[in-house]
Amino acid sequence: MLLSLTIRNFVIVDELELEFGPGFTVLTGETGAGKSILIDALLLALGERADADVVREGAARADIAAEFRVSPGIAAWLADNDLAGDDDTLLVRRTVDAGGRSKAFVNGTPATLAQLRELGERLVDVHGQHAHQSLLKPAAQLALLDEHGGHTALAREVAAAFAAHRAAVKAREDAEAMAASALAEQDRLRWIVEELGEIAPTGGEWEQVEAEHKRLSHAASLLEGAQGAVDSLSEAEDSALTRIDTVAARLGQLAQYDERLKPVLEALEAARIQVDEATSELHRYLAKTDLDGARLADVEARVSALHSAARKFKCAPGELPALLKASREKLAALSAAADLDALRRREAETLAAYMAVAKKLSQSRKAAARRMGAEVTRAMQDLSMAGGRFEVTLHEAEPAASGLERAEFLVAGHTGVAPKPLVKVASGGELARISLAISVIAATATPVATLIFDEVDAGIGGAVAETVGRLLKQLGQLRQVLCVTHLPQVAARGDQHLVVSKIADGEGKPVSRIAPLDRKTRVDELARMLGGLEITDTTRKHAREMLAG
Repeated sequence: MLLSLTIRNFVIVDELELEFGPGFTVLTGETGAGKSILIDALLLALGERADADVVREGAARADIAAEFRVSPGIAAWLADNDLAGDDDTLLVRRTVDAGGRSKAFVNGTPATLAQLRELGERLVDVHGQHAHQSLLKPAAQLALLDEHGGHTALAREVAAAFAAHRAAVKAREDAEAMAASALAEQDRLRWIVEELGEIAPTGGEWEQVEAEHKRLSHAASLLEGAQGAVDSLSEAEDSALTRIDTVAARLGQLAQYDERLKPVLEALEAARIQVDEATSELHRYLAKTDLDGARLADVEARVSALHSAARKFKCAPGELPALLKASREKLAALSAAADLDALRRREAETLAAYMAVAKKLSQSRKAAARRMGAEVTRAMQDLSMAGGRFEVTLHEAEPAASGLERAEFLVAGHTGVAPKPLVKVASGGELARISLAISVIAATATPVATLIFDEVDAGIGGAVAETVGRLLKQLGQLRQVLCVTHLPQVAARGDQHLVVSKIADGEGKPVSRIAPLDRKTRVDELARMLGGLEITDTTRKHAREMLAG
């Protein structure tokens, strides 16, 4: 349930904070005052498309925050998406800057617009003033039937099964079309795998054998150079160590007379230690290094084999392992794809799975069609269409993502005529009333806690308007209902009444204001709706009577 809505710098709203309660809340106001702005702001907070035009002129950004009470189902969804809060309330926030860039937050955590829209569908159900136009479209009729029947999840399962079947059909068709070229490609890949399989190159091997080959092929030079370095450092008569010792001894004697030579002696001692360590390391190197002619021959043979394979397959020697791996994987994939029998079996399996779930949906739709027809027919009697009848007919259709049938809404406006397609027989007023009846009935079936009706009562009046108000009042006992209306008969039924007005700010810019009404101001607003700009004692009396009724 919606608890509060805070709007800042949105279209012609500068700053607004509203609290909402359960039951039936109505929003009224003069034409052009911005009655639908509150609904638009809420929908923006719940993921509707945003652009720079929603930012109030002169402001840096628009900011909308909506707080809801969380149901167990919503709490589970929030937990699954790592967006859960600390209590049983939920805060959704959306900002849009003057450049059209938007940010979304759920319980203070950044959220994607996809997450916001999915959450919004679970929180709020909106019936707009143009709902009767989409009511004429077959796809919308089928969607309404599924919503009323409570099997939208089953419909999504059917769509997923159909997509899996279409993928299987495409895989089989592609395999058949590529059969000839696939055989040639298989032969080429098999040749690569066989040739490289004999050599069996491994990852990183080329770098290793190349380094070992360099070392073995230069072993004599390495040994000679290392031994010469040992001689120069410590074993020759005029070695580095001998010279350092000679110099250190001479300076040691002189340091008795000048202590400033001591740092030099310390540096010479450090140098002697370094030279001694280098000599020891060279001795260890010489002990482990030898001229292994047999190993050199083996390494040269491996280098030659890898070079030869690289020239044959036109790649670098180090790329041979990756080529072998990729060729094996492609060969396996092509071999599987070439198994047309397996692909045909897969196609048959996915078709059987689709048909099973689609037939299940068909049975659910048949039952829902009967219920929906009876319920809308009953509602039509209350909406000045006495004797009218509404039916939902299901026609067999080619298997599709939507199932095995299409829905068609049929209506008879009065007694004695056969129902005909809605698009052919309903006048504008009849269509508006039927749309309202369907909206109310569909809303009763939805699990969403907050229902919004945005001027769905357009095109009706009089006794019908009173019936509409009564229907929405009854619906408010089951759900939280918000309704933007221009009819006093509907407004009088509200548990809460908000009025929308438009004024000019200090700079002459239009600003929208929304305020709750008490008993007295509500009488004045209903009187305005009844009589126009001039409010008289008669219209006030009529307004009080409507509220009392």
